[in-house]
Amino acid sequence: MKNWNIDSSWTLFLDRDGVINHRIMDGYVKNIDEFNFLDGVLEAFEKFSNLFTHVFIITNQQGIAKSLMTESNLLDIHRYMTKEIQKANGKITKCYYAPELKSDKNSTRKPKPDLALKAKKEHDSIDFTKSIMIGDSDSDILFGKNLGMKTVRIKTIEPIGVVADYTCNSLKEFADLLLKKL
Repeated sequence: MKNWNIDSSWTLFLDRDGVINHRIMDGYVKNIDEFNFLDGVLEAFEKFSNLFTHVFIITNQQGIAKSLMTESNLLDIHRYMTKEIQKANGKITKCYYAPELKSDKNSTRKPKPDLALKAKKEHDSIDFTKSIMIGDSDSDILFGKNLGMKTVRIKTIEPIGVVADYTCNSLKEFADLLLKKL
């Protein structure tokens, strides 16, 4: 990480479930009551907010297409998450989500680059070669690699088929290590 030369011109992209909040395996976080921050996440966001100009959430949410939740439910969750992170002196620039099914040919789901390209269109200062993608699944890591980003995997029970540039146990661990290396 030391040779990544990270400064305030860099952008941070993060997956949501399993990275920021507890992931419901084989299920979906459908409302605020089911959204629970992982330990140390709020502290990590405070550290990231002092370093990165932009912090984006990129999340696949096919529970919408499966009619298990509504887009309104998802937006409520994201408003709650953003507000709690702001209360902890952190920031989220914007949340982008793919509501389509995995099987949908026209999907914007990771690892496809669509959501990052949308972020770049709205924030033209983004340079993908000066960006980090943090996720817990192969699709997250492929998403980052396909765009030329540095990649960080948060270890979970998810099987690893694609190797990230760096692997750690939690978002807080990565934030602490990142600040030590700068």
